[in-house]
Amino acid sequence: MAPTRKAANARAAKAAVQVAPEEVEAPFQKGLIPAPTPVCFLDEHGQRVEPVTDDYVAPSDTEALECYRRMVIGRRFDVQASALTRQGRLAVYPSSRGQEACQVGSVMKIREDDWFFPTYRDSVALVSRGIDPVEVLTLLRGDAHCGYDPMATHTAAQCTPLATQLLHAAGVAYGDARQGRDSVALAFIGDGASSEGDFHEALNFAAVFKAPVVFVVQNNGWAISVPLEKQTAAPSLAYKGIGYGVVCEQVDGNDALAVLAVVGKAVDWARSGKGPVLVELHTYRMEAHTNADDATRYRTADQVAPWLQKDPLERLETYLRSVGALDDELAESYAAEGERTAADLRDRMNAEVEPSPESLFENVYAAPTAQLVEQRSMVREEIEAERDAHASVTTGEDA
Repeated sequence: MAPTRKAANARAAKAAVQVAPEEVEAPFQKGLIPAPTPVCFLDEHGQRVEPVTDDYVAPSDTEALECYRRMVIGRRFDVQASALTRQGRLAVYPSSRGQEACQVGSVMKIREDDWFFPTYRDSVALVSRGIDPVEVLTLLRGDAHCGYDPMATHTAAQCTPLATQLLHAAGVAYGDARQGRDSVALAFIGDGASSEGDFHEALNFAAVFKAPVVFVVQNNGWAISVPLEKQTAAPSLAYKGIGYGVVCEQVDGNDALAVLAVVGKAVDWARSGKGPVLVELHTYRMEAHTNADDATRYRTADQVAPWLQKDPLERLETYLRSVGALDDELAESYAAEGERTAADLRDRMNAEVEPSPESLFENVYAAPTAQLVEQRSMVREEIEAERDAHASVTTGEDA
């Protein structure tokens, strides 16, 4: 390359990176780096504290009270779902007890037309989003791959493969932005999924194309039996976004006020066209990985005990009572609402399901292919032939 051309390219490159300070809008903290310690507004005893950064404004007591109501209902749902596994009504259930602030607080900050991409452990988030609890458990019951309509609810099917939904979230968010919509995609993963390649690919794509997506890592300390320290040497999973140019933050995930404040700002940031955000919520998996797991094989009760003192529900309740937003009468009404939800779920899940064989052909393609139509017709003819044969035998016996 000629010297003059090299010099011109060097000048152009230098000009491209020299942006006037007033034109640069600093992200949440300093540059892309998250706060040095998890952001929180409530200590372990439910007492109000000042966060380590002034980037966030605490939610109103009205919003916090609604979050508490949904968390109460969500925990009662979770307890009932766990009971249904013991009764044989569910094939498997991954409890999210202790992670209610993460799930409820996050989904409260998105709109109905925003997209939500959950994991298999986010049933409480789905219920809080307004999806029928029975439809939420249809997958875990084994009746269908998804019990609710993803298009109608703007909620993707619960994802069992780790981190694959993040690519979908980034793609949907980018596609909506290209079509002029101001919607945002909220995508959940666990700490174990941050070790998957899909996690890194999704962050990189979203950052390059400024896809309006908020990635939320519920760091509950365990990837089945693998503790966090066996997965990463990073000081926080939130730091994993820095290399991709993604704004990052870490939050006390058992503090509902902090979750509402930080995820709320992240959603606003993404919606305004500034790009994706990675939020790490520090929490703990109180129960086993699923009802089929024996957590005592890899952790002790002494490891769990300290987290019992950090219960997100008790923490928020203590705060709301201290500011006069919650009293015994209101708390009892929320508990009663949770009991009604659990009773309705129990009654409907105890009803036997008679799936139609023709349901095999539903939701395979947006428009059925010729082969699918032919196969469905063959099954329909077989069913009708068997029905006619049965009717003939019955008529003969009656005669």
